[in-house]
Amino acid sequence: MNKILVPTDFSEQAMYALEIAVQLAKRYNAKIYLLHLLEMPEMLGDGPLAKTSELPEALFFMRLAHKKFDSILELPLLQDVEIIEAAEFYGAFEGIMEYVNKYEIDGIVMGSHGAKGIQELFIGSNTEKVVRHSKVPVLVIKSQNLDFKIKNFVFATDLQEDNIEPVRKALKFAHKEKATFQLVYINTPNRFKTTLEIMNNFNKFVEYLGTSIDNFTIFNDQTIERGILNFINYKNVELLGIGTHGRKGLSHFFNGSISQDLVNHAKRPVITFNI
Repeated sequence: MNKILVPTDFSEQAMYALEIAVQLAKRYNAKIYLLHLLEMPEMLGDGPLAKTSELPEALFFMRLAHKKFDSILELPLLQDVEIIEAAEFYGAFEGIMEYVNKYEIDGIVMGSHGAKGIQELFIGSNTEKVVRHSKVPVLVIKSQNLDFKIKNFVFATDLQEDNIEPVRKALKFAHKEKATFQLVYINTPNRFKTTLEIMNNFNKFVEYLGTSIDNFTIFNDQTIERGILNFINYKNVELLGIGTHGRKGLSHFFNGSISQDLVNHAKRPVITFNI
């Protein structure tokens, strides 16, 4: 991981994300791209309704953003880390994706505004689009952690073939972090499988993966999301990983309200890997 993108609205939660991004940057000797996106004013468009009167207001917010950048860059935490800041007029989702492609970003670290913010994340907001469509891992941060160390990393999977690449990426990340990696399969009444069926699927999955998984657990619960939340709380893990699908939102394993409830109620950081 050489380039980390941190979108910011200068909120408290965005600062939490930046603090963790700085810790990762120091571990990987990476650069941080700190990006603030302002809504595109009509006067910057080409349409006949462009309002040139909005220019002073737009320039004011641009100057204000750079002033906030100056204050952030003076923080002791950011010493010895290369920060490349930018404030641009761009749609939030489009701007983030443009930066990922333009600067060949390796990962995104984003803050979440608590339960409401996480709920918005999965009901069509710009952040939801980033998580769903990003080709690079997205780490969603919900609280402050000035000593972000990952000892236990759990990846929830349905053992389908489309999860192989996300798990491969997650394994690589766990190795870099020197974390214990564990796969978990949630077995529920309405999608019940016998232990033998699940283990057969697991063995096929590992064969396709091309590497061994020493830590695999079948966890029984009433629903998938409740099972994942109960499991990560029971194991006291530092990080939850899941796969995402650009066309269907999260992987079909986490469909509909499952994905929303899962990330909405997870108190720990969540990292997503594109399928």
